[in-house]
Amino acid sequence: MGKVAFIFPGQGSQAVGMGRSIHEADAAARAVYESADAALGESLSGLCFEGPADDLKLTANTQPAILTTSVALLRALDVQPDVVAGHSLGEYSAQVAAGTLAFEDAVRLVRVRGQYMQQAVPVGEGAMAAVLGGDAQAIEKACADAEGVVEPVNYNSPGQIVIAGSASALEAATPALKATGGKVRSLPVSAPFHSSLMRPAEEKLTPHLHETTFHTPRVPVYINVEAASVQSADASREALIRQVSRPVRWQQSIQRMIADGVELFVELGHGRVLAGLLKRIDRAARCVNVQGPDDLASAREAIAAVRD
Repeated sequence: MGKVAFIFPGQGSQAVGMGRSIHEADAAARAVYESADAALGESLSGLCFEGPADDLKLTANTQPAILTTSVALLRALDVQPDVVAGHSLGEYSAQVAAGTLAFEDAVRLVRVRGQYMQQAVPVGEGAMAAVLGGDAQAIEKACADAEGVVEPVNYNSPGQIVIAGSASALEAATPALKATGGKVRSLPVSAPFHSSLMRPAEEKLTPHLHETTFHTPRVPVYINVEAASVQSADASREALIRQVSRPVRWQQSIQRMIADGVELFVELGHGRVLAGLLKRIDRAARCVNVQGPDDLASAREAIAAVRD
């Protein structure tokens, strides 16, 4: 009997209209949006369903919107995973799925997380870029040799590493990065997420995480910073603290889950970003997406087939 992993997307998967169909179709999903609105004291659901897009893409709004949509889909699916993981922000969704964090606590945490991450580096001073192709070690060396802060921050898949740092350092490092054999594409983001420039955000977020109740996860959670599973409340909390200013090791996390017996991945959230990365990591890996009510039955069938 194979294991089933639920995986949750991070920032970048947002779009106006996300979650509307599951909100309309499912009472459990609707309750998640109502809880988010109450926890934040505003209509996050209205922002998800109707926009405007410019407000939705603000980091402090994007993060709770993505979390809420993923958890709404999780509640509608109503199946227990064997293991969970989330990409960056998605690790909060994963911890909710594991029972480590109450959803209302998680949505309040990611609101302040987004605010602190945006405040850490003034708009325009930080930058991120994807390096497509090229050798990982050569990319790491090109970053290390650059003057200023520029670092690998997302190990997404073979041939896709995201770098981040100061805009000037990233620009200065670009010729060396191109010399590794990769193409460098700038990303439309407002801050250099997961770089050491996010340390001020990490320091501000830490007290909030220590004030929040964490429970022992019901299932293993594969964390970004170590690409390994944690099974305690304290380790889960520390992982969320450390991931703010450290790389997301997504490729390694997926590889570890497969090595540990995962045979089916279920992506819960808007879009298919993680499914696309999964195929680049392991072409034989199976993934189903849950984005709305039309996906629930087929996802349950796929899960049942793996567990038979």
